[in-house]
Amino acid sequence: MATGLPSTHHFVLLTILICLLVHHCSAVYDIESTARSGKLLSAKLKLVGGSTEFGPDVKSLVLTASLETDSRLRVRITDADHRRWEVPQDVIPRRAAPGPEPKDVLLDSPGNPSMPSNSTMSSASSDLTFTIHPSPFRFTVSRRSTGDTLFDTSANLVFKDRYLEVTSALPADRASLYGLGEQKKQTFRLQHNDTFTLWNGDVTWSDQPDLNLYGSHPFYMDVRSGGAAHGVLLLNSNGMDILYGGSYVTYKVIGGVLDFYFFVGPSPLDVVDQYTQLIGRPAPMPYWSFGFHQSRYGYKNVADLDGVVAGYAKARIPLEAIWSDIDYMDGYQDFTLDPVNYPSKQLRPFVDRLHNNGQKYVVTVHPAIKRQAAPHEDLFLKRNGANLVGEAWPGEVYFLDFMSPRSTQYWARKISEFRRTIPVDGLWCDINEPSNFKQWQPLNQLDDPPYRINNSGFHLPINYRTVPVSTVHYNGVSEYDAHNLFGLLQAQATHAGLLRDTTRRPFVLSRSTFVGSGRYAAHWAGNNVARWDELAQSINTILNFGLFGIPMMGADICGFNGNTTQELCSRWIQLGAFYPFARAHAEKTTLRRELYVWEPTARSARKALGMRYRLLPYMYTLMYEAHMTGAPIARPLFFSYPQDADTYGVDRQFMLGRGVLVSPVLQPGATTVDAYFPAGRWFSLYDYSLAYTMKVGKRVTLPAPADLANAHLAGGNILLLQHADLTTSAARQSEFHLLVALAENGTASGELFLDDGDSPEMGAVGGSWTLVRFSCDREESKGMVTTKVSSHVVQNSYAPSRAQVIGKVVFMGLPSAPKSFAIYVNSVQLKAARTKSRTSGVFSVSGLSLAIGQKFEIKLVMSH
Repeated sequence: MATGLPSTHHFVLLTILICLLVHHCSAVYDIESTARSGKLLSAKLKLVGGSTEFGPDVKSLVLTASLETDSRLRVRITDADHRRWEVPQDVIPRRAAPGPEPKDVLLDSPGNPSMPSNSTMSSASSDLTFTIHPSPFRFTVSRRSTGDTLFDTSANLVFKDRYLEVTSALPADRASLYGLGEQKKQTFRLQHNDTFTLWNGDVTWSDQPDLNLYGSHPFYMDVRSGGAAHGVLLLNSNGMDILYGGSYVTYKVIGGVLDFYFFVGPSPLDVVDQYTQLIGRPAPMPYWSFGFHQSRYGYKNVADLDGVVAGYAKARIPLEAIWSDIDYMDGYQDFTLDPVNYPSKQLRPFVDRLHNNGQKYVVTVHPAIKRQAAPHEDLFLKRNGANLVGEAWPGEVYFLDFMSPRSTQYWARKISEFRRTIPVDGLWCDINEPSNFKQWQPLNQLDDPPYRINNSGFHLPINYRTVPVSTVHYNGVSEYDAHNLFGLLQAQATHAGLLRDTTRRPFVLSRSTFVGSGRYAAHWAGNNVARWDELAQSINTILNFGLFGIPMMGADICGFNGNTTQELCSRWIQLGAFYPFARAHAEKTTLRRELYVWEPTARSARKALGMRYRLLPYMYTLMYEAHMTGAPIARPLFFSYPQDADTYGVDRQFMLGRGVLVSPVLQPGATTVDAYFPAGRWFSLYDYSLAYTMKVGKRVTLPAPADLANAHLAGGNILLLQHADLTTSAARQSEFHLLVALAENGTASGELFLDDGDSPEMGAVGGSWTLVRFSCDREESKGMVTTKVSSHVVQNSYAPSRAQVIGKVVFMGLPSAPKSFAIYVNSVQLKAARTKSRTSGVFSVSGLSLAIGQKFEIKLVMSH
C-alpha cells in the first residue's frame, strides 16, 4: 500500500542511521506488547537496532508505568530477563503515599497487537498524562490541563549491562532548570551546554566549579514560563553524567535501571512537597542547632577551646556550640581522646561548663577504623574475600559496612560508650564518600567500566580517592552500585545511634549525601575557600540542597581554605547569619578568623547574629514547615513569585520562608547592592519602615553599610521575633514581638510553632507542641479604618507556651498621620500611653501580655 509516509520499517532504519551518525552508540527499541493490570500500564520492548560500543545491548526490556498519586508518576525500565541493581527499599522506602489514590485511572491502548498504537494513562483527578509511542519506542509525560509536554524521550534508548542512555527534549525558550548536584555552580539556574557528573568524591579544595563533589542528587525542577513547575527524579545510585543542552537533557548512567519519578507541582513548593513525600521528609533539627557554631581544624588543646569560648563571651557575640575536628582524637581514631591535648579529665569538665552555660559540643567521626584497633567482627567492606585494607587519617584502615546490621549495631555501641566519657551533643560525619588515600589496581571489570564518567573533571578512574568499586558489601552488594549511598547509610546509622543513646532529637552533619539524606542529617558546602566568588556561590549551593530535601544547609563562614580578610569575613557573617545552618570553620594552617579577631567583624557579627537570634522563632517555624511539607528554609525568590519570570535568574539574593528577603554584599569594596524586588510592599527588617512599594518587580540600588546586610520583610506576612541573647536557650526566655507587615489590601498572615526543641518527634499526633496561626484583615466604613489581628490556636499541648507572651505588636504599612486612633485588645480599649504612632505608617503597641497558647484579638481603629 503506497502512502505519502514512510513505513514503520523505513522509519526505524532512518532513526538508527541518525542515531549512529549523531550519538555514536544509540539503540532503538520497538513495542512488542502492552498490558494493563489494575492501575498499571506495562510494555515489553524488543531491540531492533543497536551498537556494540560500551558492550552488547539488552535485547528485551520491560516498562511499567503507574500513577502512584494524583501528583506523582513512576516510569521504570529494566531488563526483562535478568534482575538488576536498584536502590534498596530499606534505604529509600517507596511507600504508598498517604491520602486517596488517583481516581478512575484510564488506560487507553487502541489498535491491535500487529499494529500497535499509542498507549496512554491518565486520571480525571491528576494533571499527569503518560503516553507510550510504539515504533520506535519512546514515551512522553504531559500536563493534562495545558497539554504542555514535560518529558519527551527520543527513540535513542540505550540499555546495556553497564551503560544506560536516555534523552528527553526540552523547550529551551520556556524551561528553567534547577538542581542536579552536588557541584559548585556559578549560577543557580542551570546553564545550557552544562554537564553534571554524579559520583561522590573526596575533594580537598572544592573551589573549582562544575566538578562532582560529595553528594549525588539526580533530581531537577523545571519552571516553565507562566510559573508552572514540575520535578523529575532518576532514582539510580550508580555513577552518571547528565548533559543539559537547553533543548534536551541526556542521562548517561553506568549501571542499575531507569527508574523515573515525575512530580506535577504546579507550584515550586508543591514540587518539593511531592518529592519529599517520596524520598522522606527532612529530619527535625534541634532548636539549639539554629544557633551560631564555631569550629576549626587545628584547635590544639582544651585550653584553646576554652579560650575561643571566652573570646566570644568577652566580645558579646552569640556562640551556641564549639566543635572539634580530628584534633581531639588519639592517632586520628574515632571515639578516642588525645591523652596529652584532650584528656578526659580536662575535656569532660570543659563540656560540663558548656552545658551549664546552655552551650553545646560537637565532634567529627570518620567511617574508617584503624586496622590494628579493629574488632574481630564481620563489620567491614570486603575485597577478594578479605577485609579491604585502605589508607586514611589513622594509617591502614578497614571501612565499616553500614549496609550490615552488625556494623550499625557496632557504631551505635561506640557512640554510646564515647558519650559516657564525653557527652557530645551532635556528631559530624566527615570524609564519608568514603575517602581513601590509597591507589588501587583493578581487580575485575567493575573497576574499569566501559564508559568513563567525567570524574573530577578529567575522566579519572572511579576508584580515585575512594574505596575500589570491586569492594563488596553485606549481602554481596558491590561498591560499584552502592558507592553513592555510603554517606546516606552512615548518616542513618549515626542518627539512629544518637537517638537510641540520648532519646533526644539527634543532630548529625554529613558531608556525603544522596537522595533522602535529609531524613537524617544536615549538610554543609564542604572545603570552600576564603574568596569573594566562593561567598557568592554559597547561595547557589544552599538553594540547591533546599530542592534536594536537605534544608539545614550552610557553608563555612569566612572560608575553610586560604586566608581571609577582615572585609570578606565581615561580609560573610552578614550573609552566613541567614544560612539555615550557621557555622564558621577553618583549616589549621590558615590565620585565625574567629569573629572576635577583628573589631569591625565583631561589630558585624553582633548585628547579624543579633538579627538571627531575634528571628529564631520564625526560622524554627520554617523547620517545622520543612519537616511537614519539605519546604526549604532558604528559598529562591521564584518560590514565592513563580509568575514573575524575572525572579528565575536571581541567585545573589534569597528568601527565608516566604517573608524575609536577604540581599547581601558579595563583592569587595561595595558601597551599594543591586537587588531585585518583586511586586508588592517591602519593609526594612531593621527599622520597620516601608522601603518600597512595587507595582511590578524591578531592580533597586540599596545602600550597603559596612556592618549590615540588607534584609526586608514582604508585605502580607506576620512574624514573631524574640530578644537577642548569647545562646538560644537564653533568647527563648524573652517575650515575643509580633510584626504585622500589611499588604496593600491590609491583610497579612503567619504562624508560630513551639515545642521543647529537643523531643525526637516534631508536630507528631499526641505530642507536646503548640501551633498558632495569625491573620490580619482590614475593614473601612464611614471614614474609619479597622485593622484586626487574630490568633487561631491549632494545638496547645506544649505547657511552656502558656507562660510565653507577646509583649509588643508592631503594625507596618498603615496610613500615615491618622486624625485619631484607638486600640482594643480582646474588646478592651488600651490607654494611649501604651501606643506609639510614627508618620512612616508604623504603629506599635507595647506593655502587652498575650499568652501564646490563648486566642486573642487586637483591633486598631483609625480615622482620617
